[in-house]
Amino acid sequence: MPKTPVIVLSGFLGSGKTTLLERLLRECVDRNLTSAVLMNEIGKTDTDGKTLLGKSPLIETLLDGCICCNKKSEVVQCMEKLLALKPDVIFLELTGVANPEEVADSLTEPQLIKHLYLEKVITLIDAEHILSYNSVFESDRELVRTTRSQIGFADLLIVNKTDLVTDSKKQKINKLLIKQNPASKVMFSTFSNIELNSLFSQLKTPQVKVKVRIKSTKQAEQHHLAHTHQSYSKIKSITLPLSSKVDKLKIETFLKKWNTNLLRAKGYLYLEEGTYLMQYVMNRVSWERTTYNGDHYLVLIGMDLNEDEIRKGWERIVQKTSLL
Repeated sequence: MPKTPVIVLSGFLGSGKTTLLERLLRECVDRNLTSAVLMNEIGKTDTDGKTLLGKSPLIETLLDGCICCNKKSEVVQCMEKLLALKPDVIFLELTGVANPEEVADSLTEPQLIKHLYLEKVITLIDAEHILSYNSVFESDRELVRTTRSQIGFADLLIVNKTDLVTDSKKQKINKLLIKQNPASKVMFSTFSNIELNSLFSQLKTPQVKVKVRIKSTKQAEQHHLAHTHQSYSKIKSITLPLSSKVDKLKIETFLKKWNTNLLRAKGYLYLEEGTYLMQYVMNRVSWERTTYNGDHYLVLIGMDLNEDEIRKGWERIVQKTSLL
């Protein structure tokens, strides 16, 4: 029985992984391929999974943890569920702080290795912020290591959001990527819009991937301690519930107050005009009208966020809005 290919989508918070995943799922439909998805979210709220509803019937989600550490044991269980449905391809979308090498190692577990193979690791790069992420003088050292790992282990690097940078900056990014991963192909895109034919044509000829290194128990324990207590422990996810309409300007002002520590924010918010999916990445905010009809909320992801102050500030916004 042929093995099922797995394509891993990696990249830092807000780089465009879910947007690319949506394109990949649409391409599967056009090619009459059955796709399955395993998604990992840092917090307890499945915002990205909700955006994919109806786009793939086979979706498993791991919430509130990093798939390469404290959720690693659950990867096998989720993969077994997806494999039982006999998909043609499985897409594995990581959190923005996951190390793709550790995830690739988890796919070599005895229960899985006979049934799947790692086809490709795709890392998306946020063109607007990658140079800052990569500098130890401008970012947290552990996040720099994470970003470099995501770049170094990729088979394909997609520099996304190129409409937000100059040609000169694109050249600097390309030079950086070649230095850190000279073997990877580099593509430039906006809205994760890349040519997909070559990617899908390769699915017909499974290849044995040799770049997955099986670490010793001691090495794995050292990585777990480093990742859990240094990088991941500093990144916090806070979910703020919403039961009434809010003002768009007040939301954006609220986010700016925490922008020193805030890396990412997203959620479904109820405005005067209806429900919108709000996305925030490093001071840039986007709003998209949606037909979503579930609970409304806002999720904040950042470094050393002051949860008490944030919740108090959120309550003031909600209370003022409800009085209008």
